[in-house]
Amino acid sequence: MNYISKNIYYDFIEHKPLDIEICDVTLRDGEQTPGTAFTTDEKIKLALKLDEIGVETIEAGFPVVSNNEKETIKTIVGLDLNAQICCLSRSKKEDVDAALECGVDIISIFIATSDIHLKYKYHSSYEEMKQTALETLEYAKSHGIIVRFAAEDATRTSVTRLKEIFLEAESYGADYISIADTIGILTPATTKYLVTEIKKTIKKSHLCIHCHDDLGMATANTITAAEAGAKQLHTTVNGIGERCGNASLEEVLLALRIEHNIDKYRLPPLRNLSRLVEAYSGVKVAKNKSVVGENAFAHESGIHVAAILEDPRTYEAYPPELVGAKRCFILGKHTGRKALLGILRHRGYHDLTHDQLCELVDIIKECRERKQELTVNHVDELVKKVKKA
Repeated sequence: MNYISKNIYYDFIEHKPLDIEICDVTLRDGEQTPGTAFTTDEKIKLALKLDEIGVETIEAGFPVVSNNEKETIKTIVGLDLNAQICCLSRSKKEDVDAALECGVDIISIFIATSDIHLKYKYHSSYEEMKQTALETLEYAKSHGIIVRFAAEDATRTSVTRLKEIFLEAESYGADYISIADTIGILTPATTKYLVTEIKKTIKKSHLCIHCHDDLGMATANTITAAEAGAKQLHTTVNGIGERCGNASLEEVLLALRIEHNIDKYRLPPLRNLSRLVEAYSGVKVAKNKSVVGENAFAHESGIHVAAILEDPRTYEAYPPELVGAKRCFILGKHTGRKALLGILRHRGYHDLTHDQLCELVDIIKECRERKQELTVNHVDELVKKVKKA
């Protein structure tokens, strides 16, 4: 069954079609997850999967980190993917040179703009750092490359300062302007305000949003930014990244598909991509993780299972196949007779008596209350037990 539940309340709010693209930063910001390092081969496999999904831009790394990092970026560029390849650069000409040597399509030049970063990281004034950043931007543009200009810690920077530096960056030729919520303190309400204000200022450059998940709102803020006019949305697979991570690619894509009917991305590879990132990063995916978690389409409650057997739309917003997953029913404390009967019939059992069914339900509940592991695959053994009784 092919179904996607509609959020009927969108009919009551003002909204318009979104003009968005995805820049996935798993290979760069995702790799900054504490304890994570991808091999060249792993980055290649992830880049190929991201390209299969259809993300418009892949941020492949930070060339000045190491020679191996630079060579890996070159290799990814050489794959000739449909996605544009981007890399990170500080506001230094030598960083731009390293990026140019890699042959990337886009250079992302960043500079911190908040007072706390200027004082304790740069030990310099805003005017000095702004000039350095703009000169670096000008240098990169002189080589005819696409440039994204990012304000690190933008969300602890006054909107007046952001408007000023973004307007100047646009005048220097920045193709993209990026708001970085570096410590993840935005909310949907403040995201809408900030994006709306910046959109009033910049006229030609595309606006980007880069959200961290320190307050658990990275995905919500990213979607809100898109609704307020941001074009490029930054994501990582499984939401990995520094500290609490970034906006999750799979969550953002599903929100775009369900809430805004954006269907240009291939979603079935998401589950497999998630498992690859889990294996390569060493960061386990929570069982209850949206979209790709083990429990995303797992059902135990008897009431729920019985309804799903009638029509999956009762307790699922979209079919598991949409994201390359499968539905499963869990036997447990909350399993009911009707649900169990449906599971048994699905497995070919049609001859259990009412008493045998009730006994089987009691056995299942007792097993789970003792925290004994029990899956649908144990059904055959349990059925034999009650039939012999």
